[in-house]
Amino acid sequence: MNSERQYLVLLAPVISEKSTIQTQTANQYVFKVARDATKAEIKSAVEKLFQVNVLGVQTLNYDGKPKRMGRQQGRRPAWKKAYVRLAEGNSIDLGVA
Repeated sequence: MNSERQYLVLLAPVISEKSTIQTQTANQYVFKVARDATKAEIKSAVEKLFQVNVLGVQTLNYDGKPKRMGRQQGRRPAWKKAYVRLAEGNSIDLGVA
């Protein structure tokens, strides 16, 4: 993978109650990723950026929700989420207390 591409694959960590529980129980971390990112690209990017060993990647595609503001109709953008399972003993510090 291109060294510039690895910085474009991972967009942001997803911090929610469910993702925190997954981190504590299953050693899985949740990231918002580029819509065109493949599982292999996500695995490679996480391994290179955080120096960890990735066991598996699961991805989910979300459609944007239709929203209204008065009479104006719009749509939230679609996005992709990835669950990344790390090997035993590896962890990622996301800087969240």
